[in-house]
Amino acid sequence: MTQIFHADGRVFPVTLIEAAPCTVVRIRTKDKDGYEAVQLGLLGKKGKYQFLREFRNGSDVEPRLESAWQAGQEISVSSFQEGDKVKISGISKGKGFQGAVKRHGFSGRNATHGVKHENRTLGSVGGRFPQRVVKGRRMPGHMGHERVTIKNLEIVKIDAENNLLAVKGALPGAKGTLLEIRSL
Repeated sequence: MTQIFHADGRVFPVTLIEAAPCTVVRIRTKDKDGYEAVQLGLLGKKGKYQFLREFRNGSDVEPRLESAWQAGQEISVSSFQEGDKVKISGISKGKGFQGAVKRHGFSGRNATHGVKHENRTLGSVGGRFPQRVVKGRRMPGHMGHERVTIKNLEIVKIDAENNLLAVKGALPGAKGTLLEIRSL
């Protein structure tokens, strides 16, 4: 992350994204594959497609796939404009196995009245009935490393020569994480 100064002196926190050009690898049709989708590929270091992602019709691509996309077509940062609103999806940072206080924001137990060595414990897990832990109970467990989508992010600046996007705000994941950028 960095910051950009506006003409009137305001400061915007922005995240710089290197958005390398993606290629339309394949177009799936209802006749041949049973559904409509566009498959995009991102070239890796060895000249092969390192990442392949499929976007189904109706959710993230235009309704008329045959007329909108052709195999081999490149999609770059030039398809966006400054001021556009986008939604960005990615995998959040993994935090490993965490307790209930950190994972769910529980307050923990009292530091008095006989509570010893239990400050950050969960407490009671269930009652007398139904004699089991009810599904969905918030307990310690694996935290992070899940798909997160942030909507209504604004593109502040575009550098088409270097394939850079400056997006206002923070994004999910660590540095170098693969992100999906879709216009709203």
